[in-house]
Amino acid sequence: MSKLKIIVGTTRLTRAADRVAPWVASVAADHGSFDVEVLDLRDWPLPFFSEHFGTLGDINDPTYSEPVVKAWNRKIKDADAYIVVTGEYNHSLPGVLKNAIDSAWASFAFRNKPVAVVGYSAGIGGGIRAIEHLAQIVVETEAVPLRNTVVIPFVNDAFDDAGRPTSPLANVGLDVVLDDLAWWSVALEQARAAGELLPGRIRLRTAMLDADAAKESAA
Repeated sequence: MSKLKIIVGTTRLTRAADRVAPWVASVAADHGSFDVEVLDLRDWPLPFFSEHFGTLGDINDPTYSEPVVKAWNRKIKDADAYIVVTGEYNHSLPGVLKNAIDSAWASFAFRNKPVAVVGYSAGIGGGIRAIEHLAQIVVETEAVPLRNTVVIPFVNDAFDDAGRPTSPLANVGLDVVLDDLAWWSVALEQARAAGELLPGRIRLRTAMLDADAAKESAA
């Protein structure tokens, strides 16, 4: 089974994620394709990202300086696939979620792994702007954002007292996303096992250094 990490991307005391995330985790576990673990950012007091080349150590294998950041990177690297559960704050994703992604960027922990998103909001948008912004961000980590998403508008009325979605389309949409995630997870696991290119920024830096060395030797 693929290791699926569900990242709960908000930490507010009154967050709607406490209704959304348990439903996502339950349906994902029942899907049968995943070993599911929930990573609630409330449980990960990550410092505001302030690492630099002096604290990262070897840029090709960063060590980081804070124990909680090291542990977070190990958790992210251990996954084969991700679902991010996020609300929408001011047309974007929560700051704690952006910080959590930034805190694993240098280690390439998300690289060549699929990321699905379940978005929600109190209004009609359903978190779609946060979802779109998140897709732009995870591309920079060299993750693979999935096209299909789950959008939950009017989240305060979207679940009954037992935690079940009030719209039957919610389960249908999540099943589609989980099917996609299972397929991409296996496909990318096989691709990684067959051999990965070095990350683009490392290849680019190496090419630039080689070009500089060639100029010096020709001078």
